[in-house]
Amino acid sequence: MQGRSWRRLLAALLAMPLLMLAASAYSAPKTLLVLGDSLSAEYGLTRGSGWVALLDKRLQQEKIVTAIVNASISGETTIGGKTRLPALLSKHAPDIVIIELGANDALRGLQLSATQSNLQALIDMSKQAKAKVLLVGMQIPPNYGADYAGKFAQLFPAAARQNKTALVPFFMKDIADKPAMFQADRMHPNEQAQSNLLDNVWPYLKPLLK
Repeated sequence: MQGRSWRRLLAALLAMPLLMLAASAYSAPKTLLVLGDSLSAEYGLTRGSGWVALLDKRLQQEKIVTAIVNASISGETTIGGKTRLPALLSKHAPDIVIIELGANDALRGLQLSATQSNLQALIDMSKQAKAKVLLVGMQIPPNYGADYAGKFAQLFPAAARQNKTALVPFFMKDIADKPAMFQADRMHPNEQAQSNLLDNVWPYLKPLLK
């Protein structure tokens, strides 16, 4: 009996470092910068109901100490993001940068090469600031031209591969083909869809928080 007790005690002691490691995996406070457009800026939504606000709640629930800076602006393009990012990096020194830009480039007919160049600049600046990057993939309807839409969709995985950064394959997964998930303008996801947006981001963001 005494031998079994000692063995149980030894097993418990050996397990303690593993438990402590699991508990401390997310213990270091982080700063997360979201650089996005109207999809992340709560356009047409009640304040505090967007996916970024829901992310903040999920982080609290999971006891992952993270300060979120939502620098998203409705109508933002990769050009605007490239202009604003240096000051944001300097001011907030984020550990992680989520880049959710590009859709407005397509809506305005910006050349794909310009969007590609701007995305690369955003990634480069973030990495130079020692931040991890999560690139959010976007797609546009084929009525913008099947060739253009196809090449646009490939910009994001190509940039992620080239830079070895994390990628959300498609931000609007399980939303884009559901009219009930959109506001009256049929462009912006409604409040019901915000949890879906978060669920599309979370699996790719969580590993970066360690």
